[in-house]
Amino acid sequence: MRCSNNLSASHNIPVGARSSPLSRAQVKEVLEALHMYHPTIHFDMHYFSTTGDQDLATSLRTLAKTDFFTKEIDEAVLAGHCRIGVHSAKDLPSPLPHGLELICLTKGVDPADVLVMRDGDTLATLPPQARIATSSIRREECVKLLRNDLAFCDLRGTIDKRLTKLESREADGVVVAEAALIRLGLTHLNRIRLPGTTTEGQGQLAILSRKDDHAMKTLFSCLDIRSAIADRNGAP
Repeated sequence: MRCSNNLSASHNIPVGARSSPLSRAQVKEVLEALHMYHPTIHFDMHYFSTTGDQDLATSLRTLAKTDFFTKEIDEAVLAGHCRIGVHSAKDLPSPLPHGLELICLTKGVDPADVLVMRDGDTLATLPPQARIATSSIRREECVKLLRNDLAFCDLRGTIDKRLTKLESREADGVVVAEAALIRLGLTHLNRIRLPGTTTEGQGQLAILSRKDDHAMKTLFSCLDIRSAIADRNGAP
C-alpha cells in the first residue's frame, strides 16, 4: 500500500533504514533533531538488511558509488512503503535512483577518521608489520602518512564486529569514522585521529524521499544544512 502524500493525515512517518546499531542511532539522531521543530512527528521504523550488510565478502576497496548499502531502502521508498530513507551520506549512490531526491543533508558530527588500538598501545609502540584493519585504500594511505611499515587487512561488518578484531588480536588497529564512535557512545576507546582528507559526506546523514513527496521536503527543510548555507549566502 502506498503512503499518502498528505502530511496532516498522519504524524507517523514510515521510515526505512539499515538494521545495524549505528543506523538505529542515526535515525534516533534525526528524530530528536526534528522534534526541536516538529514535536508531534513520530517515525514508524522499517529496518532493512541491505546487500552490503549481507555480502561481507566483497571488498569496498574498489567499489564505486553504487547502491550497495542503500538499494533495498530506496526501493521501499520508491514503492511507497516508506516516506523517507535515512542513510549515511557517504553511502549514497551516484547518481541517485530515478524518482528519488535528496531532501535533507544534516550538519552531522566530526568527519574525522580514527585509528582505534587496544588500551595501552600507541602508534609508536606497534611493532613493524602490525596489522591495521581497513577496507578503504584512502584510509590506508592516511595511516601510511604516520607509519609506512605497517601491514593492512580488509575490514567489513558492524562497528562492534570490527572492534572485536582487536580483542581477538586479528588486528592491532582498526580504522573507523569518529562519527560512528560518537553516535555509539564509544569515545572512551583508545584512538588517534588520522591526517589527510575524509570521504565526502562522512559524519553527515542523508534523507531521501520520492521527488513528488513535497510534504517530506518541506518537513525536513529545517534540518537541511544546504538550506542554511543558502540562507547565509542570501540565495533566493
